Amino acid sequence: MYKPPAAAPEALQYLVGDAHQALDRRPLTPYGEQALDFLSALSKALLDDPSAKPYPDVVAFAFWCRMAHLRQLKQQFAQEPVRLGLGLVFHITPANVEINFAYSFAFALLAGNANVVRVPSAHFAQVELVCRHIAALCAQPRHATLASMTAFVRYAQNDAITAEFSRQCNARMVWGGNQTIRQIAKSELPARSVELRFSDRYSFCVLAADAVLQCTPDALHKLAIGFYNDSYLTDQNACSAPHLLVWVGSDADCRNAQARFWEAVLAVVEQRYALQALVAVDKLVQACQNAIDVPQVSGLTRHGNFIYRLQLSRLDAGVTGLRGTGGLFYECSVPHFEAVTPIVNTSYQTLAYFGMDRLALQRTVVEQRLCGIDRIVPVGQTLDIGVIWDGYDIVRSLSRIVDVR
Repeated sequence: MYKPPAAAPEALQYLVGDAHQALDRRPLTPYGEQALDFLSALSKALLDDPSAKPYPDVVAFAFWCRMAHLRQLKQQFAQEPVRLGLGLVFHITPANVEINFAYSFAFALLAGNANVVRVPSAHFAQVELVCRHIAALCAQPRHATLASMTAFVRYAQNDAITAEFSRQCNARMVWGGNQTIRQIAKSELPARSVELRFSDRYSFCVLAADAVLQCTPDALHKLAIGFYNDSYLTDQNACSAPHLLVWVGSDADCRNAQARFWEAVLAVVEQRYALQALVAVDKLVQACQNAIDVPQVSGLTRHGNFIYRLQLSRLDAGVTGLRGTGGLFYECSVPHFEAVTPIVNTSYQTLAYFGMDRLALQRTVVEQRLCGIDRIVPVGQTLDIGVIWDGYDIVRSLSRIVDVR
């Protein structure tokens, strides 16, 4: 049995479970009925709660957890050998994507594990909302088994608490920047423990200029909404949010497509985005600094305070460090997608595309033996997190095969 670490009550807060609860770390089979029933009930509770409706990320998580989707995932897993979870998973979740903690928990639960989830130390409405419903479900007798396997905690950075949780876990999932991961790595794991690290990643978007020029007004509006969702919903803080836009086509087509695309995006942003003064100032300062310091930057186009576009004269290794925020984007035009491949390194995570052949993009990644690009998704789907993430199959990574011959 796992034992909670000793800590002052003010240092370690339990949102689900309590400091006196010794968690049952005995594993379950992946996609077991108890896990599916629990997550499905959580989905219904969140979708029925009017206070969840202002938070699209919470609603999206609830929709992901509905029983029909979970059954589909279980069916895809059906041909696997007999598996069990690893035991206890300790999650360290990021503060820049508020709902991430809930997905991390769901993935490990579906793999058959007990869970201690460290939520962000800052207080977010989404965290309080989801944890309140999880705690209510854990109080129901039908979910007693999973309640005995579940704790959600909050604490400020505390190496001693992190070390104690790490010392007892069978797997650790760390979501955060490279510096956070280096700090957490100082807390040693048991010899057979597994660690999944979701570190700083870089994502970009590739658009075929001719496809944008051929869009009907309705299709163009739909594309603009998808791009808005990818970028502005998280102020480009999510690792899958695009920073760089690569336009494929002739110079003339690219210029015309950019003008048409950004006009459509601006209309959506003006209608939906609440621009904060601090974000606007930071964006202006960064654009000016880039114009001075970054040799690849050859021009700047502004659409009010909502969109800043920095043109790049070339793509090289320095591009990966260029990250926008709140509507600051980098753009470059190339004659074909293969022109992008020399800059792709292990930092590259998601490639969003429009008007491109997805299988041709996948072939390029494989045939060019690229070290990066783990996901290739249509524009509008970059935030759609799933059990395959950052190149990991999370459920398989957090479970073990019980081999019989």
